[in-house]
Amino acid sequence: MSSALVVGYDPQAIPGVDGEAPRAALDAELARFGEHGIDAAMTLIVFDESAESTLVASLTKQPWDVVVVGGGIRKAEPLLPLFEQIVNLIRRHAPQAAIAFNTSGGDSVEAAQRWL
Repeated sequence: MSSALVVGYDPQAIPGVDGEAPRAALDAELARFGEHGIDAAMTLIVFDESAESTLVASLTKQPWDVVVVGGGIRKAEPLLPLFEQIVNLIRRHAPQAAIAFNTSGGDSVEAAQRWL
């Protein structure tokens, strides 16, 4: 069974945003991986000192076939340093994994499938 780790920005950490609906959508997307026979996990991070340790723990939990980096991290210009950090941590701690990018929380399965 193929494996995928989805890395996203924690919607609960966005000021002024009710994170419940985005979180429910992310959980639904995670369930879709199972429907496609892909073992998947999700790690939601925030742009603070916990980002690196949280991501490294997830990256080293098992050998992932693909790591999907969410659009919320890539598209927000203030998060560019976090995006760079994520890509470099993936290269360092999961060098066997392909790196994929989704366009929204609703197409992570398709992003992963491009590399599986």
